[in-house]
Order: sequence, then structure tokens, then C-alpha cells
Amino acid sequence: MAGELKIINLGFVNAYLAEVADGFILVDTGIPQQWELLDGQLAAAGCVPGKLKLVIITHGDVDHLGNCVKVKQKYQARIAMHPDEAVMAEKGLRLKRKVRTLAGKLFFLYRNMLRKIKGIKFVFDTFTPDILLTDGQSLAEYGWDAKVLHLPGHTKGSIGILNAAGELIAGDTLVNSHKPDIAVYIDNYEDLKNSINRLKQLPIKIVYPGHGKPFKREEMIWPR
Repeated sequence: MAGELKIINLGFVNAYLAEVADGFILVDTGIPQQWELLDGQLAAAGCVPGKLKLVIITHGDVDHLGNCVKVKQKYQARIAMHPDEAVMAEKGLRLKRKVRTLAGKLFFLYRNMLRKIKGIKFVFDTFTPDILLTDGQSLAEYGWDAKVLHLPGHTKGSIGILNAAGELIAGDTLVNSHKPDIAVYIDNYEDLKNSINRLKQLPIKIVYPGHGKPFKREEMIWPR
């Protein structure tokens, strides 16, 4: 069914595949070490080279754009993201942010320890995005009844995708690692609050977070 969302579980991070008219749109790509897992799940969904119309990146962290170059090379897909994130893709930058919760700080320490033990390096092949997305931009030209939402706060150029069914792909603006919550890692808290207030006003039914399982709108306890 056109517009149907498939969750691509890449371990600690999610990507999403939307089946659209005559093809697919992929949102986010995981870290480079997850390439074979991502590639296998795309194939299992029937997304073969030539069928992937677009790759949308919600923000410039390596766990979301880490496989862009490989996806582009194999699937001949164009990469789209917000212009404020382009420098992270082009220069391989890592953004320093504040950690909002104690659980987030503990997870950050655990993740770094795990990376050292397993020898995982959060580096990726840099690239220049093919398409720069703007707030409110329709994705109808790619066969998807959905629009782009600029949601700064986690990063300056974070975006979400809201489709006609009320399904929000939230990137890391909303997460569900332990329970539905707002971003744990924050570039600008005032921007994040404004983004959250905007989301409160939208006809969202289900949230598909960058981390954790999807949840219904009513499960979210919105901060005041």
C-alpha cells in the first residue's frame, strides 16, 4: 500500500522505509557497521536498485547518515536533508551537545565503553546532499503524501516527516529508549521547546522515533 511505513530495526537506531508510488523512500541509514543489515532489510522489502527514489536524513549524526554513500552507490538514490545539517555530512563533523537526563549520561558512557570494546568507530564517508529540504516542503513529487517539518533543538537542522495518516517520523526530536520522551541530547533547548510546542498542535497519531519503538500520541507526556 502506497505510503505504508516499514520499520528497519538496526539495533539501537531505527530507519524507516515508505512504500510510495513506483518505489520507496528511505528515512535514515544507520552507522556504517550496520550496512549489511540495512541492505538485507531493503532487499527483503522488495527495495532493489532503481526502486529507491529518495533517502531522507532527519539529522546529521552518524547513526542516521552513516550509510548514505553506500546507499547512493548501490541504489542510485538521491540524498536529501536540511541545509543546516549539510556541513555535518560534508565535513564529517560531530556536534557537541548537552545531555538532558541522568539516564542519557549513563547511556552515553555505556555507548562509549561499548564502542571501545568492539572497536566501533563512528566515522563515515562524507558526501554532499543532492537535495536540501525546507520546512513545510511537500514530498508529493516523490509519490509520498507527506511533508517536511523543521524541528531544531536536537540539532540545528533536525527534521521530521509527517504523512497524511498522522504518522510522524521524528528523528531524535522524540525518542522512546525507555519511555516516550523529548530529545535527550540537545543543541539548543529553546529551539527544542519551540519544536515540541509546534508538534503539540499537529494532527499526529503515531510517532516513529529514531530510537525505540513507535508509540501513540496519547502515550507521550508533553513537557510544559
